[in-house]
Amino acid sequence: MSETTRLSIFPLPGALLFPQLHLPLHIFEPRYRAMVSDAMARDRRIAMIQPRPDSEDRGKPGLFEVGCVGRIAEVEALEDGRYNLILQGLALFRLVREIEVTTPFRQIEAELLPSPPDETLSLGARSSLELEARRFAAVQGYAVDWKAVGRLDDTSLVNGIAQIAPFDVAAKQALLEADGIADRAELLVQLMQFFGRHDGEDRVTLQ
Repeated sequence: MSETTRLSIFPLPGALLFPQLHLPLHIFEPRYRAMVSDAMARDRRIAMIQPRPDSEDRGKPGLFEVGCVGRIAEVEALEDGRYNLILQGLALFRLVREIEVTTPFRQIEAELLPSPPDETLSLGARSSLELEARRFAAVQGYAVDWKAVGRLDDTSLVNGIAQIAPFDVAAKQALLEADGIADRAELLVQLMQFFGRHDGEDRVTLQ
């Protein structure tokens, strides 16, 4: 096994983070305010991971195995103790075990996963993804700057859609764990076709 590291986690359903991308967070619960204070005093790292929706322990739900660790790139401390953060994704990780702690927030031992090699999509795959994204955005009523989207590299495009798309927890996790950009793009097209053809009953918005 590769070297492991200790991470403080923010288990949030529907919220994905990918390496090199940014995730805005509003922190208001006391335990996560404590986590932010601790992270700022240490290495500024916070790990995003989804709780399992089928977990029987609602107070301390089970966790999926793969998440992404981020670094606090920007922080705004509000007068009432809340925080507005921007997390920058650093690396995906695989959960090894949860650590027993006295802190109000949960901590895990995790194995950081190696960065994937640079990948590009075929012209056909890129065109299919952009076409389906336009259709999906129209169904959802999203306003999108498609010129800006067209300037994105393949990795930023695929991971950016995966991060913000309003799919359910299981679908989001499947996207996070997809084996490379091409597989993630193919799965995105399938998910947008499925969710986009429904009238809203099957859609799950980000928490």
